[in-house]
Amino acid sequence: MAFWEHILIRKERASNEMSGHDAALDAASAHVRKLLQEQVQRVERISKPVEWIDYSKLDKLVIGVIGGDGIGPIIAKETVRVMRELLRTELNSGKVQINEIRGLEIERRLKLMQPLPDDVLSEIRKCHVLLKGPTTTPEEGSGVANIESANISIRRVFDLFANVRPVRIPSQGIDWVFFRENTEGEYMLGSKGLMVTPDLAMDFKIITKPGAERIIRLAFEHARKTGRKKVTVVTKANVVKTTDGLFLETARRVAKEYPEISWDGWYIDVFTAKLIDEKRRRDFQVVVLPNLYGDIVTDEAAELQGGVGTAGSANLGARFGMFEAIHGSAPRMITEGRGAYADPLSLMRAAVMMLEHVGMMAQSSKLAKALDICAIYEPRVKITGRQDGGSASQFADEVIATIGDPRLADRWQSFQKT
Repeated sequence: MAFWEHILIRKERASNEMSGHDAALDAASAHVRKLLQEQVQRVERISKPVEWIDYSKLDKLVIGVIGGDGIGPIIAKETVRVMRELLRTELNSGKVQINEIRGLEIERRLKLMQPLPDDVLSEIRKCHVLLKGPTTTPEEGSGVANIESANISIRRVFDLFANVRPVRIPSQGIDWVFFRENTEGEYMLGSKGLMVTPDLAMDFKIITKPGAERIIRLAFEHARKTGRKKVTVVTKANVVKTTDGLFLETARRVAKEYPEISWDGWYIDVFTAKLIDEKRRRDFQVVVLPNLYGDIVTDEAAELQGGVGTAGSANLGARFGMFEAIHGSAPRMITEGRGAYADPLSLMRAAVMMLEHVGMMAQSSKLAKALDICAIYEPRVKITGRQDGGSASQFADEVIATIGDPRLADRWQSFQKT
């Protein structure tokens, strides 16, 4: 082949590659434009004031319960058993109703190709709050359809913008409350990234001024309400300048409205290190942070408390609340035949948060004290996740017995003095 023919072939090949890249960029631009239009509309929507629900004015409180996947139905069953004992009077009088909702199992979601099936959503809408077990989310490359997280879908539908996760270790002087933004960050568009070319993948991070302001304000309001004197704001604003920068700047502005509360800013990498620094970690009280950082940090904090199976989680919006364990569905425990030995403590802690949120303070306090005694102070049933430890059912039995102990308050108080 003549030299000039080689040149023509190379030019044609380069032209085809350029044309392919241009087409890919055009498709990516259209995709991004659509996402931006959706987010601009969302900003307008969440900027409008919303009145928070007053649970004290309800004739009947309807609590929805979803078991979920893996170990979820097991720990949900035991948590509901405890709740029915704790709320026996309210259930019998009709003041409280518990609706157990089915149909959110991963097999069904995959069959329907819906992260939140329509009939399940319809049942959730009949409730005022939701207690939810863990649900499985397939990961990219697993060979299973890559549908969106059921949790993210529920958070988006009900605008549950605040993920609240307390961690308490009395023996170490640790009493943290984390406020994680729940509807923005990397997770907001986590299933809507794109492969621009075979060699270039892109995902998106969203931070909005009204979204940042409402979670930061909620953290400061909590500090004011509970008498805490410090709020810590966690970002990576020195590197992720636009989105994290907006979050931090919003914190500076909101903090001026709470002069009695001090605040400081930390970068996420240093903050995660200081959580395990025994000299500094007692300084933290209320912590507020964007979505992804909050997910990671609260798992780390829960591990210090005793593991992710020990911490509950609240997902709050103005008109609805979802309460859940912070751990996953642990499918390996099921395949290995260890499901019966799953730890229900995290979901029971979530039930404590739920009862407090709806204003049932006495019942919330009683359950919290019983869980402290059964899990921390007098752990007669020790959960190991295996047959060498107690089962979820045995732990629930112990909690129910402790709730019924007329000396419960005195027993709990005695441990506070030591």
